[in-house]
Amino acid sequence: MARHGGGRGWYGKVLGAALGVTMLATGASVWTAQAGAAGGSSPEASASATPGDVKPVAVSIAHASDKGARGVNITIDDGPDPVWTPEVLDVLREYGVKATFCMVGTQAQAHPDLVKKVVAAGHRLCDHSVSHDTAMDKKSEAYQSRQILDAERMITKASGGVRPMYYRAPGGAFTPYSRKLAASRGMRPLGWNVDSKDFERPGTDAMVATVERELPNGPTILFHDAGGERSQTVEALRRILPWLKEQGYSCGFPVR
Repeated sequence: MARHGGGRGWYGKVLGAALGVTMLATGASVWTAQAGAAGGSSPEASASATPGDVKPVAVSIAHASDKGARGVNITIDDGPDPVWTPEVLDVLREYGVKATFCMVGTQAQAHPDLVKKVVAAGHRLCDHSVSHDTAMDKKSEAYQSRQILDAERMITKASGGVRPMYYRAPGGAFTPYSRKLAASRGMRPLGWNVDSKDFERPGTDAMVATVERELPNGPTILFHDAGGERSQTVEALRRILPWLKEQGYSCGFPVR
């Protein structure tokens, strides 16, 4: 998501839970060791500890769609959420649209059934860090590494073995190091062109107008399925998805 000022309380709780998860993961977890936890390997070592079946991808931040010039990417951030993710999935299924779900590690760990439903429906997964710290670009490389690699582990486990294909930094807080690390793990850094502003809950009409106005800026549209009440997002998607088709757009996935 973008660096919005609202909703800090919810993310404070997520951060607290995430810190507990990270502490529990020390010692027995090779992922935490790779992430540069105390007593583990360095951040630089974590980037090279890549399984043989993982192919590195480009380190540049992706915005384009694999559907070409008339392609649009629907991206859904901060979940999964037991109330709103199923409703978002229902709307996407209704209009035959596939999306990219940028999941927070602690949320994926708490709701593995929803992660599996997202995958079963043909959508793609994106690593959105462990705790959604929008200031992680100001933190150490070891901290960034833990946030990215622990979230990758949590999402992959929750999905039943399907790895995230992208990494979206919370609030766009990318660094050269975080982009390189994610890319080395086969996760293309993922940006956005259009912020629907749904995190601010401005009303469905305002969100639809924002997307229609901003779409010429590029094809990747940002929505949320967690972090608060998301009925406006669900209704906005219900209006935007058929409008995109009417305008001649095809919904695809971000390039890798």
